Amino acid sequence: MQPFTVVEGVAAPLLEDDVNTDQIAPLGSSAWMNPDYAKMFFARRRKTANGADEPGFVFNRPQFHAPEILVTGSNFGCGSSREAAVWCLQAAGIRCIVARSFADIFRENCLQNGVAPIVLDPDDAHAFEALAVTIDGRSKIRVDLAAQIIKLADGTVFKFELPLADRTRLLEGLDDIGLTMKHLSEITAYEERVSLQHPWRSKP
Repeated sequence: MQPFTVVEGVAAPLLEDDVNTDQIAPLGSSAWMNPDYAKMFFARRRKTANGADEPGFVFNRPQFHAPEILVTGSNFGCGSSREAAVWCLQAAGIRCIVARSFADIFRENCLQNGVAPIVLDPDDAHAFEALAVTIDGRSKIRVDLAAQIIKLADGTVFKFELPLADRTRLLEGLDDIGLTMKHLSEITAYEERVSLQHPWRSKP
């Protein structure tokens, strides 16, 4: 998993609540056979009924074709445990999501795949969303996970907090397997000790 330290890039505002995983990663009958996650990303919402690009949808606007940051509303990623939703976001270039709140399973999937799920204080969230709309992709926004700050090009700073365990996973690029492997020597020592104390446990 790619470590997350600092991400600097364009922030795309999708200021909606309850954006679900089926919107982010819509699956057709053949989608799992040969998935193209970049093409799958918000596929239904990006097209009109006649198959043309929907000009008003944020990710169809030229400045938001490859955003590094997504700014969105409450309960983002609800609906299912579909991990492909995170893979679609990554395929679109997104490494960080600033939301009012996240669906629990989606948030965990973000952490497992190196995407930072950030929640600001309500007052800061409102101000940041307004600025993201005003900036409209014309300047980059910097997210520094170690310092736990979001910094705009004009010097405006927003602070956020991510639990230490989650922050460590992202900074070191560790999924659950990686976290377990950090304790390999302790696990091995335990298994060897138990094997000596209870040898019958290791017999087939």
